[in-house]
Amino acid sequence: MTLLLPPRLTASAARLRDAAHERGLDTVRLDGFAVPEGLRAAHLHAGPRFADAVAPGLGIGVLEAPSDWLARLPREFTGREVLLMPIREAYGLRRPVFVKSPNDKDVPALVYADGSRLPGPDAVDGQTPVLVSDVVRFASEHRMFLLDGAVHTASRYAEDGRLSPGPASAVALAFAAGLPFAGLPSAIVVDVGLAGGRWSVIEANAAWASGTYACDPQRALDVVLRAAAPLPSFAARDREFLR
Repeated sequence: MTLLLPPRLTASAARLRDAAHERGLDTVRLDGFAVPEGLRAAHLHAGPRFADAVAPGLGIGVLEAPSDWLARLPREFTGREVLLMPIREAYGLRRPVFVKSPNDKDVPALVYADGSRLPGPDAVDGQTPVLVSDVVRFASEHRMFLLDGAVHTASRYAEDGRLSPGPASAVALAFAAGLPFAGLPSAIVVDVGLAGGRWSVIEANAAWASGTYACDPQRALDVVLRAAAPLPSFAARDREFLR
């Protein structure tokens, strides 16, 4: 069984590579987005563009959250208004908003002074969906690798907007344990944060494209191997979440 890695090896990818070697798995790091003839791989850890380029030809399926999952969450879990809309509608917003692409990086995840500051129609198709939310400053941000609806490993990754990997707090884990994960695939990442004295969901991310920070690399690898795997291996419940 082989784990495929992209040309640029992040610190997280290196940790997952080492974890794979520890359990006897092979890894292959490509020089580019072209798959060499004869290469066989069953899993991958990389960004969306790399996955889109190589996964179909290798028969690898990748799981991701529905684009509207965060927008459908009750406000008691998000702590703010979150809307999914085509970017052409977001152009009309006349207030500061945080905007990002749900599962890609077509629209940079940033606070925009108003909708006129978003990438224009010359750069992004007007139908491109974006998540638009109130601007919130998180005092603490945590990453949860989920497997079968439960936290498999977790890590703090930021404090007051600055990178700060460390152990996940007990209150963050308790909040995550009470979240409704029914609308997500069996292997996914969910980030949660503390803002204004309350815990909220920040976003969901594909496990195969997520940094591990201070998570247990072996347990994070469990989630990655489920999230990016041979197409025939996916259970029926996960097929609706294939990218």
